[in-house]
Amino acid sequence: MKKLLQVSLLASAVLVGLSGCNDDKATTPAAATEKAAPELASFEYKSAYAIGLSMGRYIGSTLEKQQELGVDLNNDIILSGVQDGFTDKGQMSDEEIQTALTAYDEHINELIEAQAKEQAAATLEESNKFLKENAKRDGVTVTDSGLQYEVLTEGEGAKPNAEDVVTVHYTGTLVDGTTFDSSVERGEPASFPLNQVIPGWTEGVQLMSVGAKYKFVIPSELGYGEAGAGTIPGNAVLTFEVELLEIKSADEPKAEPAKNDDDNAAEDKPNAE
Repeated sequence: MKKLLQVSLLASAVLVGLSGCNDDKATTPAAATEKAAPELASFEYKSAYAIGLSMGRYIGSTLEKQQELGVDLNNDIILSGVQDGFTDKGQMSDEEIQTALTAYDEHINELIEAQAKEQAAATLEESNKFLKENAKRDGVTVTDSGLQYEVLTEGEGAKPNAEDVVTVHYTGTLVDGTTFDSSVERGEPASFPLNQVIPGWTEGVQLMSVGAKYKFVIPSELGYGEAGAGTIPGNAVLTFEVELLEIKSADEPKAEPAKNDDDNAAEDKPNAE
């Protein structure tokens, strides 16, 4: 949604840039093409048209998205403003342009916030319904915090503490089945301190032993809450299938780095992540 706000900045840049063409006998695009030298006409025509087409598609796409918020701007007026930007015929001063664009951005922001709240409320209702139904399934355990988990494969041995670094394979989905993140698809497991992830993960993975595979259903308050994150909407329930591959204690001493055989060789250092 942040991209929707870029149109005002683009409009400002376009109008300022086009107005800058007025320094020496401002001309319209058509007049500029007619005056181009024959050997350069094709290049200049293509370049000018590509710039205009790219700009038009970007603005058109952005305005189309904003129409979903209830903002419907007249394309003819937009084109009129662009054309006036090539000349001294602008009907607004620089101060008036800035004021109008600022008010426009503020209005769009208000509409986006209202839409986000509406979507979050709808997601919360859907999430509560999903959690209630999932808790009734055979094999599902609900903890005091509201975390739901299901043992797919049991492991053996010790379980991690919150301060430990764990290595896992996982796939995260929304309740509609949409995958939003997967180390399995990337083909590379993930390692991280268990106390530096969402609460649902911190609690759930501590129930597992190495080799175990669990399915977690995480309420939004144990996930990303009302704000959401990236493609995860606010108040969303998250489902993860997690396989615990390794546990490394945070207190475990690090191995001494190997030294090169060459005289005065420096110690090898791991790359910073």
